[in-house]
Amino acid sequence: MSLNPIRPWRNIERRASRQIRVGKVLVGGDAPISVQTMTNTLTSDAAATIHQIQRCAIAGADIVRVSAPDEDSTRALKEIVRESPVPIVADIHFHYKRAIEAAEAGAACLRINPGNIGDARRVREVVKAAKDHGCSIRIGVNAGSLERHLLDKYGEPCPDAMVESGLDHIKLLQDNDFHEFKISVKASDVFLAAAAYQQLAVATDAPIHLGITEAGGLTSGTVKSAIGLGSLLWFGIGDTIRVSLSADPVEEVKVGFEILKSLGLRTRGVQIISCPSCARQGFDVIKTVEALEKRLEHIKTPMSLSIIGCVVNGPGEALMTDIGFTGGGAGRGMVYLAGKQSHTMSNDRMIDHIVEQVEKKAAEIEAAEAASAAE
Repeated sequence: MSLNPIRPWRNIERRASRQIRVGKVLVGGDAPISVQTMTNTLTSDAAATIHQIQRCAIAGADIVRVSAPDEDSTRALKEIVRESPVPIVADIHFHYKRAIEAAEAGAACLRINPGNIGDARRVREVVKAAKDHGCSIRIGVNAGSLERHLLDKYGEPCPDAMVESGLDHIKLLQDNDFHEFKISVKASDVFLAAAAYQQLAVATDAPIHLGITEAGGLTSGTVKSAIGLGSLLWFGIGDTIRVSLSADPVEEVKVGFEILKSLGLRTRGVQIISCPSCARQGFDVIKTVEALEKRLEHIKTPMSLSIIGCVVNGPGEALMTDIGFTGGGAGRGMVYLAGKQSHTMSNDRMIDHIVEQVEKKAAEIEAAEAASAAE
């Protein structure tokens, strides 16, 4: 897939994979790379879980996963699925009955390790439930919970062990004529995860779910995930992603989209290009960007905005963005529209004015798209 044919150094060719369906969301093939998160409420508290899912959906989440460790959780799942604006993945670890109950409750996907839920009969029962209720399955291999025989064989979690585990689980599903699955091989170590995913990408054509598990807090986990997921996505690996942070799940969604936007793989909302600020700045760049990020969260239309404190790099950045503001002197700066100088604006009115310009531009784009669709 070429992001820009006249700029070959920006091209990312995605790995070819089969395509599956997670509810209304296509995963793999030529489908957009989807962004997932996971709730951290008690699933049995349906109201709290639904509220969190709705917040994540507003932030852009394509799919949300919820843990289903007990019967109270799977009982609540039916209401959660009914009220959710996005497909729900039920996270199952050991008890095969929870997987069956989740499928019956309407989960769009089951996250399981087939080898952890019991003997061949139990795997068959889970697969039958998935088939009967239109569920896909995610095989979730984790370096921290590899099978004992693989740890004995390899001595420690390693890429070979993780990929072997994944392929063994794939065989369990394929032996039951089930092919609507995706797979992940997560680790908290960036090098281990990246190496495992690279091997997996060659070994199967299944859609791949990317993640650096237990990545850490908001800052450290964001950095770790950006390095791990970003490097794999750059080389075309990955069909759906989840950023794992010890933070509000909404933040996971935001970081996930920022990673994809930085590589040109998804466009959603306003991408702000801003300088770190210095003594040359003609206005308070940091506070301005903080304010604009909050006030432009409601914009879903893809758009670029440059906020640069002075004229050293400001005009050049503004040439490549839809809207720009460059600091000048005497308490005023230059507003750029479509890469061209348009008019000056006082610093104290600049934030309100930029929000107005972005909203106007978004409305124009949406109107043009609607007219095109109607033709």
